Amino acid sequence: MRNFPRPIGALGAALVLTLGLSGPALADHKPAASIPKDALVEPADFAATLAAPTGQKPLILQVGFRKAYTQAHIPGSEYIGAASEDEGLVALRHRVAALPKDSPIVIYCGCCPWKKCPNIAAAYDALQQLGFRNVKVMHIAEDFGTDWVDRGFPTAKDL
Repeated sequence: MRNFPRPIGALGAALVLTLGLSGPALADHKPAASIPKDALVEPADFAATLAAPTGQKPLILQVGFRKAYTQAHIPGSEYIGAASEDEGLVALRHRVAALPKDSPIVIYCGCCPWKKCPNIAAAYDALQQLGFRNVKVMHIAEDFGTDWVDRGFPTAKDL
């Protein structure tokens, strides 16, 4: 008697399809150092951009962990989720799906030192693969608290 695979149902098929489209596995993600230097923006420069009375403001996406976002985040930024996880990459792709490819987007994480961040390069690579041409990455050398909050830049908190 042959063994046939069990049907996985609509929910299982949707999960397989979603995960299959979500991008490379965590082990395949590049380090933050792989992001081109011309795509980086320093926190002080980005804070000045946000404070400017004129000019188009970018879509700001936090691609790290929820706990960090709820403790402190850039006002107006949106929580996407950890881009090192499939769910975060799916949420990122969903959020930008309807945007023009030249939309200004700034992504940041700040969960840990730049050299160890598991999220930022994954998010940057996903946006590049989707064809976005105006993506900047906030370079957070130590962590969001040290490089943004402690420097007195605008901060919001979820209570």
